[in-house]
Amino acid sequence: MDRKLLAVVISSAMLFAVSCYQSPPKSGDYAKLNPDASPAVNGSPSGSNRNDNMGNKNPIDTSIKSGGFMANLPVDFTRPSDDVGKRLMREYGSVFVARGGAVPPNVVVFRDDNAVSTFQASLARSSDTVGGISIELQAAAMKALKEAVAEATQSGVSISPRGNDAARRGYGDTVDLWKSRVDPGLANWASKGRISQAEVQRIKSLSPYDQVAEIFKLESEGMYFSKDLSKSIIYSVAPPGASQHLSLLALDVSEYDNQKVRDILGRHGWFQTVVSDLPHFTYLGVSESDLPKLGLKKVNDGGRTFWVPDI
Repeated sequence: MDRKLLAVVISSAMLFAVSCYQSPPKSGDYAKLNPDASPAVNGSPSGSNRNDNMGNKNPIDTSIKSGGFMANLPVDFTRPSDDVGKRLMREYGSVFVARGGAVPPNVVVFRDDNAVSTFQASLARSSDTVGGISIELQAAAMKALKEAVAEATQSGVSISPRGNDAARRGYGDTVDLWKSRVDPGLANWASKGRISQAEVQRIKSLSPYDQVAEIFKLESEGMYFSKDLSKSIIYSVAPPGASQHLSLLALDVSEYDNQKVRDILGRHGWFQTVVSDLPHFTYLGVSESDLPKLGLKKVNDGGRTFWVPDI
């Protein structure tokens, strides 16, 4: 072959190879993933639930894997190694195996406002007015909720948010709720001589993230921080950065006491997942029969059914 012709052929082949190559996305770089592309295009395993976040009930539900809860976590999930993280995973972890177009967080606790804002900005979100209250959820969760509301209306019942903060929350909201339990609790136990004022000030000076371990330690000594000071703070509020509301996959429902409402929500992928938090529902995006396959177990408490991690 003529040398000039050979050079042209080689040059053309190199240009074609470069044009076809795309750098794979970084594992935590949600915002740069293309939600319209197939999972394979986005660099995730076939059927992965990290990419179908456009509110469509696609075959993503078939991505349920054998192996229980741990096997069904997001592929880039950071498993906690500390006691606090493990406890929070047991209490609030059902959301991490959400399917049906949901994009669950890949960490148990968001450390600060920037981490929450970055994650929320990467999501396909939907805002709507439900029961006269404006809420924001992930698009898939909102679609399922509206379908549930429509079914409820036809059945003669209503489904409505329990206040303006019933759905999406920001990191600052979780900090404020945390302080509303921690500060009165510290004042109470100091007044009873259980802890010193110096210790109260030390704990208050810590970051919200670092306060959690300190409060759990005090509770292990019998000093509780729920609203009535009779039980753990986690049965009253979620620690900063740990609330399912930060993932836009949770909704507090006014009609939580109505069994018919709970059944309708369940048919559309919404379930109760936080024991003792009765108004709280989580979008898991599957039928009830699939929940055990995701590694969730049924817990009956006070005549209610909650689905929690089987770990």
